[in-house]
Amino acid sequence: MIRRNLLYFAMLATAAVWGGSFVLMKDAIQEQDVYSFLSSRFLVASALMIAYRPNVFKGLSPKFIKQGVLAGVLLGGGYIFQTLGLAKTTVSNTGFITGLYLVFTPMISLIILKRKVLNIQWLAVVVATLGLFLISYNGISIGIGEILVLISALFYGAHFVALGEWSDGKNTYALTLIQILTVSAIASICALINGYQLPPSSNVWQAVLFTAFFATFLAFIVQTKAQSVMSATAASVLLAMETPFALFFGLVFNSDPLTMRIIAGGTMVMFAMGVVIWSDNKKSA
Repeated sequence: MIRRNLLYFAMLATAAVWGGSFVLMKDAIQEQDVYSFLSSRFLVASALMIAYRPNVFKGLSPKFIKQGVLAGVLLGGGYIFQTLGLAKTTVSNTGFITGLYLVFTPMISLIILKRKVLNIQWLAVVVATLGLFLISYNGISIGIGEILVLISALFYGAHFVALGEWSDGKNTYALTLIQILTVSAIASICALINGYQLPPSSNVWQAVLFTAFFATFLAFIVQTKAQSVMSATAASVLLAMETPFALFFGLVFNSDPLTMRIIAGGTMVMFAMGVVIWSDNKKSA
């Protein structure tokens, strides 16, 4: 129980890091194109992980490597389609539509894997989705950008389900590294097609190093480990706290506005998080 509770806390810390990284990335992406930034971020993260444990691939089965690559493709698909959509729609639309992985995760788990989702967790998904809608809403329109972001949400939902199935807690480091290497390969190919750019300034390098170490290296180790002991639905709701954390850091560092609508939405997401932790513990017991 103590280990599980620590992983809940670690997932919340991961959501906080992801939410805070938007503050750094916002300026960095104005200086370096998105594909080059993603390529730099994931290549640095891959190099850090290989340097820390150079023998990590020893003794891995072909099946395990294949699962890791597929999980990485799903994760990379989420990043790529989200980025493409963001270029054609607003940040608010992107934030809300991406958050629909909360709905897609239990649906994919139920339809494809026949995994039963508790009724109380379906309620938490609905409450968290409404909360994200309140936080992000600024007028929703349907165009090519929104469709691309919706596809990214499907990829993210499938990634949650895949990790829930394949992460057993025994080879967390190797599974994480395979995913990161796969995403770095996808991002680098896209960057080379569009013309790769090195980080042009110290500010961009700081953003690359921060996101590579904290938002990629550590964050995905935590997610992969946590999903060996909790359901995909629980993990998706916990990481949905990324949006309220992003709002908090935007408020503190960028003087973003704080409204009653945003407060209500954040409260709903936090309530859903509490419900899903309680129900996940009860289910395990």
